[in-house]
Amino acid sequence: MMQTRHPASGFTLLEVLVALIIVATALGASLRAVGSLTNNSSDLRSNMMATWSAENRLTAIRLASEFPDLGESTFDCPQGDLKLVCKQVVLATPNPMFRRVQVSVTEESAPSRQIIKLTQLVPR
Repeated sequence: MMQTRHPASGFTLLEVLVALIIVATALGASLRAVGSLTNNSSDLRSNMMATWSAENRLTAIRLASEFPDLGESTFDCPQGDLKLVCKQVVLATPNPMFRRVQVSVTEESAPSRQIIKLTQLVPR
């Protein structure tokens, strides 16, 4: 009588190694994505805080009801634990009844990186 061989059930070592490589690649990609989201979250927080600082300054100018003098000034405008520096530039416009006010915000630790710049017209 002839005996028939039944193939062994289970996985070979090669199949297990291939599966481990696939899982390791997926986990590595997931970790990179989480790290990227963390960086984006801190950038979004900085942008939001810088926008608040610039809007606060422009609102203060509107509420003062004074016609701003031409020129440039720099001042600290921290928000929470974030140390920000605001630069205000007041420019003339073709219409002498208006002035253009620009407020740009940078981080104190990286003054060359402008986070945001807002502009508004201020009437006399």
